[in-house]
Amino acid sequence: MAQGPLIILSGPSGVGKSTVIRRLLTEGGPPMRLSVSATTRARREGERDRVDYTFWTPERFQQEIDAGGFLEWAEVHDRRYGTLRSEVDRWLARGCGVLLDIDVQGAEQVRRKCPHALSIFLKLPSWEMYEERLRKRHTEDEPAIARRLATARGELERAGEYDFQIANVDLATAVAEVRGLIAQRFERGTTCSTS
Repeated sequence: MAQGPLIILSGPSGVGKSTVIRRLLTEGGPPMRLSVSATTRARREGERDRVDYTFWTPERFQQEIDAGGFLEWAEVHDRRYGTLRSEVDRWLARGCGVLLDIDVQGAEQVRRKCPHALSIFLKLPSWEMYEERLRKRHTEDEPAIARRLATARGELERAGEYDFQIANVDLATAVAEVRGLIAQRFERGTTCSTS
């Protein structure tokens, strides 16, 4: 069986990555799986361990760093997030595409280790839309929103490092564009070893 492709999807908070990914995974197409990241942040209401994230203590996360168990990891807003090699490798080996919902720091690490990974950056057409979407989530206070907006500016400056940039103006169109790029990668049969 051919190994599945590794797909990096990044973009600032509020751009709609989670919604795009949910549609990719539920609307058919090539076999894909979302890699569940490990994090040291607290669980939000409604989130489930090992479904939304693997929630770890800072000490447990550090043990995995020391053991070389991460494909990538980063510290964002005083919390650590990382992609476990074991989580990715088992699905790639089954011929399944693995989606990584990661930030620009993590994407840079993955591209170095796996240059054949498909990298896609989602963005919005205006700066005001980022702020509006973050505020509508009602999950963070003003200082946290300000930090996320500052991070978003830095992430947008690095969008050119990705293979493709897609504007999430219309959700159905954005999903179709991302799905088309992923389908091409399956057709080419490009593989990646994370070791």
